[in-house]
Amino acid sequence: MNVYTTDSIRNVVFLGHGGVGKTTMAEQMALTSGAITRAGKVTDKNTISDYDPEEQKRGFSLNASVVPIEWKSSGKTHKINILDTPGFFDFVGEVDQCLRAADAAIIVVSAKSGVEVGTELAWEKCEDAKLPRIIFVNNMDDPEADLQKVLSELTEKFGTGIAPFQVPFKENGKFAGFVNVPKMAGRRFVGDRVEDCPIPAGMEDDIEPVREAIMEAAASTSDELMEKYFEEGELSEDEILDALQVGIKDGTVVPVMCGSAVSGMGIGVLMSSICSYLPNPAQANQAVETADGGELTLTEDGSTVALVFKTSVDPFFGKISYMKIMSGTLKGGATLYNAATETEVRTGKCFVLRGKEQIEVPELKAGDIGAMTKLNDIKTGDTLSTKDAPVVLPVVTYDPSQMCMAVQPKQKGDDDKMNAGLSKIMEEDPTIRIVNDPEMKQELIYGKGQQHLEVTIAKLKNKFKTEVELVEPKVSYRETIRGRYEIRSKYKKQSGGHGQYGDVNIVFEPSGDQSKPYVFEEQVFGGSVPKNYFPAVEKGIQESVVEGVLAGYPMVGLKATLTDGSYHPVDSSEMAFKTATSMAYKDGVPKAKPVILEPIANVKVFVPESYMGDIMGDMNKRRGRVLGMEHQGKKQMIECEVPMSEMFTYTADLRSMTQGRGTYTAEFVRYEETTPDVQAKIIEEANKAKA
Repeated sequence: MNVYTTDSIRNVVFLGHGGVGKTTMAEQMALTSGAITRAGKVTDKNTISDYDPEEQKRGFSLNASVVPIEWKSSGKTHKINILDTPGFFDFVGEVDQCLRAADAAIIVVSAKSGVEVGTELAWEKCEDAKLPRIIFVNNMDDPEADLQKVLSELTEKFGTGIAPFQVPFKENGKFAGFVNVPKMAGRRFVGDRVEDCPIPAGMEDDIEPVREAIMEAAASTSDELMEKYFEEGELSEDEILDALQVGIKDGTVVPVMCGSAVSGMGIGVLMSSICSYLPNPAQANQAVETADGGELTLTEDGSTVALVFKTSVDPFFGKISYMKIMSGTLKGGATLYNAATETEVRTGKCFVLRGKEQIEVPELKAGDIGAMTKLNDIKTGDTLSTKDAPVVLPVVTYDPSQMCMAVQPKQKGDDDKMNAGLSKIMEEDPTIRIVNDPEMKQELIYGKGQQHLEVTIAKLKNKFKTEVELVEPKVSYRETIRGRYEIRSKYKKQSGGHGQYGDVNIVFEPSGDQSKPYVFEEQVFGGSVPKNYFPAVEKGIQESVVEGVLAGYPMVGLKATLTDGSYHPVDSSEMAFKTATSMAYKDGVPKAKPVILEPIANVKVFVPESYMGDIMGDMNKRRGRVLGMEHQGKKQMIECEVPMSEMFTYTADLRSMTQGRGTYTAEFVRYEETTPDVQAKIIEEANKAKA
């Protein structure tokens, strides 16, 4: 593949709901451009993008991939780097990585299904990233395709900036072409290409409202054009096209185009529109903010700066670092500097990746996307620059993963293999998080959803030959007391020679501070227990509170006061007093009204207003308390306090209740006494585990 200058490069990310045809579109663009000679199919498991065995097995994208193609438009050859992303919500981390490298987006919508949840989320991502975008309505050759319905939904959801550039027409009942409304010219499909044709008769009523919408969108880009449009009611073709280019690049105008990825209809037109309307990297990244608050200008003349936006780990090829060149030129065999870690890196060969295919290139210019292998000390989010001009760019931020399960190897002794494999996977997927819970003796894995975790487990098996299983996490309960009880406990043992003697009188009561396991005090008068045995009594308490008396969970909020006792001048010892204290704990605490405490989380749920009733009803079923509601942007925030034991499946349940429109955060706040029925269940389960 040739080396392309910044002005000839277009970096576009494909976004949309799962199953709308993003991968098929990338495949068809590769075919139409001549990059491949035969288009693969998702169902045949042979597409460029979905090359991972797990993707082929499941029949949909799990990982983002890059498909660079070359396309000649307006007499100039361009390089279009397609970033094909998964449409399923569990793999949103892949989308976030690609948004960092993209300069524009293609939001794919099904002409049959219309605007779906994934469409709304794609739009929100583009708004947050301030990306110009084109909406491509796919599957226009489907008998149930309804472009007018889709346009109506798009305008209702996203506003008047929606500008349909094409009005389709049929011949013999089939999708055959379209009217290019800005140019008021007919186009008929001939294979994957188009040819000029007259505008079919009788389309005036369909074209007129679309043309008015486009002129309004064009006029809104400047006061001068708006004034002319109000006065004359018309704009020239050149004025419309120039204004639309301005509006598309600043995001105020969003073109809608249509076609069919399967048949290739409209794909060539889309690629030409990408080259004509969407910005090159220099236009899109005129001033990128650095981590220290400075600015980096994307230019070929600057010193080399490359951002690692994605990492993949292959058992055969090793680590592959995907990079976007943010300044200068990246060449193989260079020595670069990682300013964040203050280390130098010797680079290998430069590649562009087309799916899994590595195509070697001599260099990559500013704005281009490529890759390098075996940069073992480099991770996703790192910036490589020169030592004399170090740069650190902000890292990609991800919403915290909330779905939690415990992970354990199927074979004993495979813990190290499991942890090594998970570490490699986390290099690829920063939305996977591993937390060691020493109290419950579990490894906890956090992901975006059940499917996300299942895919991670499958990768462990296929890539790293380690079989593991997911089980429900154990909850870290606590025990405390609500009453007061005074007990005398004597430990006496005689076996010839020195015996053992310890005698304590202890009052057990709540300390009022559940942040500490226990508080120990002594109120001994008259020397009934010598001071040198006080530490032994406290040691007995310290060792006892590790295990509660109801279900064996750690004790908190306990106050133990030593008030009296006795000793033997020969037989008493520290061990005897510690043992007497342990006996007092086991016999006295059960009579001080012990209860089980459960961890409580502060949960904030963000949903459209129409789902509020369902969310609050569901929270009541989870024994949650609604604390309040607050309007935030287009969504409502519902704040609750919920037992953490009720939140294990909430990621999937919330997605089901809101069709994927809801999100939430959860944070531990305190321990709280559980209900009698839940306490009885916890004790029963603990007794079964001991049996």
